[in-house]
Amino acid sequence: MKQTLECNALTKKKITPRAIAFTGIIAAVYAVTTLAIAPLSFGAIQLRFSEVLVLLAFIDAGFAPGLILGCIIANAFSPMGMVDVVFGTACTTAALIGITKSKNLFVATLWPTICNAFIGVELYFVLGMPLLFSMATVALGEFAVVTCIGYPLFKKILSHEKLVEQLKIKKQ
Repeated sequence: MKQTLECNALTKKKITPRAIAFTGIIAAVYAVTTLAIAPLSFGAIQLRFSEVLVLLAFIDAGFAPGLILGCIIANAFSPMGMVDVVFGTACTTAALIGITKSKNLFVATLWPTICNAFIGVELYFVLGMPLLFSMATVALGEFAVVTCIGYPLFKKILSHEKLVEQLKIKKQ
């Protein structure tokens, strides 16, 4: 007997124990990976290696809640505090929406670069950093991590059907 929880009476979507477990694990891995290298994870020049994990949403959109939760947790420790929790998480959420709608892995890797460039706006208003410089450096950091590292990594992962099937939260 498969255990599920009603998520929404209108859509009849179910939350399985597997989905809850994946959400917790991914949130923890994202937050710990971000905070472990905290000086590199925040500021105008960011190399947030945890952002590679956003490409899991290309495999299964069910990873998005864990990635969003992980981002919230990590951003709670940001030098910008609650502003980063709200604004930074909104940028990551926007990137995840783009990733889940993408049909092409390379295109999916560009969403975090585009969306998280707007972190530069946050850095401008909160810390007084130069706007265009901040937008460019955050975008460059996202591109380096998600596209330059994440693309070849996920290309390799996607070439292994059994691994991809194991990663899927919603089993066929």
